[in-house]
Amino acid sequence: MIITFVKVWKEDLTLTKPYTIAYHTISAVENVFLLLETNNGMRGIGVAAPAEFVTGEKESDSLYALQTHAEALLLGKDVRDYQTLLRQSLAAMPAQPAARAAIDIALHDLIAQYLGIPLTRYLGQVYEGLPTSVTIGIKSAEDTVAEGRQYIADGFHVIKLKTGRPEVEEDIAVFRKLREAVGPHVVIRVDANQGYTPAALEAFANTCDSLGVEFYEQPLPKKQSSRMLEVPEDLRRRCAADEDLISPADALYLAHPPHPFGIFNIKLMKCGGVGQALDIARIAQLSGIGLMWGCNDESAVSISAALHAALACPATRYLDLDGSFDLARDAVFGGFALRDGCLYPTGKPGLGVDLLAGYLT
Repeated sequence: MIITFVKVWKEDLTLTKPYTIAYHTISAVENVFLLLETNNGMRGIGVAAPAEFVTGEKESDSLYALQTHAEALLLGKDVRDYQTLLRQSLAAMPAQPAARAAIDIALHDLIAQYLGIPLTRYLGQVYEGLPTSVTIGIKSAEDTVAEGRQYIADGFHVIKLKTGRPEVEEDIAVFRKLREAVGPHVVIRVDANQGYTPAALEAFANTCDSLGVEFYEQPLPKKQSSRMLEVPEDLRRRCAADEDLISPADALYLAHPPHPFGIFNIKLMKCGGVGQALDIARIAQLSGIGLMWGCNDESAVSISAALHAALACPATRYLDLDGSFDLARDAVFGGFALRDGCLYPTGKPGLGVDLLAGYLT
């Protein structure tokens, strides 16, 4: 199965509504797409959706890396050698994990299509589907409540609330209002996006845990994981590493006792795709650490890839794969089904995504 065509292009996938996190406001997003075609007529699709404030890679970096390396790495190569191709892409683009993810996703899409099965089955499916959270950014209490009520009306059961305001008391007040509005049965997890100190985290937990907080995502600034040891162990077990967890090497470091985090948040755009994500997942499973699968603002292509990988990992506990919900447009259709707040693969071979008609070669 030889790759006979390689195409790279950038798309402006404007958000339907901007949102704010502890250190950044996001109002628009660009993704870089990769299309591979083979001599037997199959199409594999990948996407790069970097987050510069996490890995230092910009959309322009992803585009340049793929324009420079994708053809040289892939054209004329056999998809069945995808493991070798992935190692070569890591060597060629070590500082561009999102660009590598585009190649990784497209190759995994093709190899599963070649076998005629969904990617999650090829990887060893564990779960049929799982609930995903939907995210509320930092906004007023009134707007937070309104958005939370709308999500519940839309059928979601898990909300991720962004926090990290200058005063933790403001975060506490907003959490209280949201909990009162959505009731006790809705799951709420908190993402401080590096916005807390150990003292602020404990202050929030001491007040809000009794109201129901599922867990806390990346409460402290990155590269301060040692300070997590100042936090009581039972609280650390309910904290997820995000910006501190980029690569499998980071996972090895964070898995060393005493664990600063009890949960790893895997994002394909941080680590370089499905292959590297599975390395992190195996480290987590062997270390007794739970897995959350997250995303940036991304096309349904990479959301689907993350879903397929997540459903094939025994350590998976949580999904936060809402990154395509607020896109004003996409270049593909399919990929996953959303039912009653849960994500399921479509059952089609590969990722189950395809390009819209205007993008076909």
